Amino acid sequence: MITSDDGAAPTPDRRRRVLYGRRVGRPLRTDRRRLLADLLPRLTLDLGGARAGPLDPRAAFAAPVFDGGTPVAPRAVWLEVGFGSGEHLAAQAAAHPDVGLIGCEPFINGVAAALQHIEVARLENVRIYPDDARAVIDALAPGCLARVFVLFPDPWPKARHAKRRFIADANLDVLARVMAPGAELVVASDDMGYVRWALGRLLAHAAFAWTATRAADWRIRPADQPATRYEEKAHRRGIQPVFLVFERDDGV
Repeated sequence: MITSDDGAAPTPDRRRRVLYGRRVGRPLRTDRRRLLADLLPRLTLDLGGARAGPLDPRAAFAAPVFDGGTPVAPRAVWLEVGFGSGEHLAAQAAAHPDVGLIGCEPFINGVAAALQHIEVARLENVRIYPDDARAVIDALAPGCLARVFVLFPDPWPKARHAKRRFIADANLDVLARVMAPGAELVVASDDMGYVRWALGRLLAHAAFAWTATRAADWRIRPADQPATRYEEKAHRRGIQPVFLVFERDDGV
């Protein structure tokens, strides 16, 4: 997964953002190039441009993607920041057909892998933004998200790279704006340095409240959240991942 620096607080007229990490990996197979050419344009989330005003993400699901498909009227919209290869995104969409899932991922090989999951399952309730999640968050209307996932982001373990981590004050500020009261923010990592960093910033932010009441609440993956390949890799290395679940405080 790819993450980016926190930078200055997002504003509509920001001209430049730095996005760290790879955008392209090994050459894609023919079938995945086809998915990028044919399926991705039908799934790409249109931010509407600066003059369009705040984006109501529910409108993005009004037209079917596949032949014979039906539009989705989502009861809620969830966002995944950096979906990797898309297995979690697709599994959540399949398990919750009445929820609209928006996934952001700049790594094109990961996007192609996600498109394959979506095509096989013919998922109508997924939209993709193949670039920086911050652009989506900036465009969204206030209080429109019911759940946000930041799962196993790049930990950027060197001290000089810490500013590149997604969980940072500026990004939490804009997430707080677009998350509804009571909405969940789920952050997972197998890097304890990143866990301490994320936990410190989340606990210090007035808009988020930690839901954990016992150790098992952060040692065990939420029951309705499927495993990702990053979690499975951590277990193979003998590492216990941490799952931090925070709620958007309705009093802020």
